[in-house]
Amino acid sequence: MARVAITGASGLLGGNLAAELLTAGHEVTAIRRANTKVKHLEDLAIDWREADLGDVAAMTRAFEGASAVFHCAAAVGVMKSVTPEMRAANVTGTQNVIDAVAAAKVARMIHTSSVVTVGITTTGVPADETATWNFEAEGFLDGYSITKREAEDLVTQARDRIDCVIVNPGYMFGPRDARPSSGKLIVDTVRGRVPGTTPGYNNFVDVRDVARGMIGAWHKGRRNERYLLVGHDMTYADLFRMIARVANVKPPSFAIPKPLAWVIGKFGDLSELAGVDPLVNSTQIRYAYTDRFRFKSDKAATELGYTVGPLETAITDALAWFRANGVLGV
Repeated sequence: MARVAITGASGLLGGNLAAELLTAGHEVTAIRRANTKVKHLEDLAIDWREADLGDVAAMTRAFEGASAVFHCAAAVGVMKSVTPEMRAANVTGTQNVIDAVAAAKVARMIHTSSVVTVGITTTGVPADETATWNFEAEGFLDGYSITKREAEDLVTQARDRIDCVIVNPGYMFGPRDARPSSGKLIVDTVRGRVPGTTPGYNNFVDVRDVARGMIGAWHKGRRNERYLLVGHDMTYADLFRMIARVANVKPPSFAIPKPLAWVIGKFGDLSELAGVDPLVNSTQIRYAYTDRFRFKSDKAATELGYTVGPLETAITDALAWFRANGVLGV
């Protein structure tokens, strides 16, 4: 078995990836900042090394001797503009990881990108890796999609320096979501904090399926190729009903009128202009009502052996973890 390194192991994907790698018998080294909370991973035999995404030398030392580096660290946000923090983490941080991987002579890097770097469908057929990035033209551009796209471009441009495979996950649910991040949607639904439903689509997937897909990318992925690691295309309304059914709570039933949502989004835009981080903005509202945010993983299934399980399992296990760790307070 091999020793591998992970950036962003304290997050939802990184933590579950570490668990999957350890289960497979690999040794896992993970970098973290001095103040990063990792209590939710204390059951995992992770070799923690102190290193920041801004410190190439420290990361190089942590990566030395690793067979692969899984780059999962990223800053996520809803701001339409690119914040300095997001650029530092997603763009500069990725360049620094590339430099450290090259300096440490690591055999392969697996870069975690996102479906937001892939074009949305214009035909109704779920998009694949060949889709042209059209977020600006279609009105979905925001700070996260801009910086994740720039980061992916940096990885592609480094093809002569490092062996890298890119993975593009969908919206992930599962256990070990300490913040919580995407699991906040589950928590808010259970607590009755979701004001209503919208007809927009997204692609939802068990984080552990993605983690196993990333391990497949390490072993089987073709150099400089990208692989969509996605799951289930479904509406937010159907997702809320599924969460409510699994949690045995009442689902939100109010269908939010699009004109009302649009006004709320515009207020969010004004808040952002005033320097206040909004809960939602007009881009988020556009996401909530589009039926074109659909993706498929045929390439990963064929080349990596990628498989997807029921989303109910991810929600059930996320709920169990939230309850066991006091996130839901019960």
